[in-house]
Amino acid sequence: MIQLTKLNRSPITLNAIYIERLESIPDTVVTLLSGKKVHVLETVEEVTDNVATFYQKVNLLHSLQEPNWTE
Repeated sequence: MIQLTKLNRSPITLNAIYIERLESIPDTVVTLLSGKKVHVLETVEEVTDNVATFYQKVNLLHSLQEPNWTE
């Protein structure tokens, strides 16, 4: 789950697994697999970072860690 802020400044918690698409038009719009759209204050980059952190936390994308070039 990720924490975001709707345009009216109220917090919202979304399950990142259900995010289909992110758009910046000019507000950031999160489109869920259900087709529901949520307008948020965070930038696309911030939402993307939150999603990546969530995926790492639940071990879905453990390969997003920085490569260790010394090995």
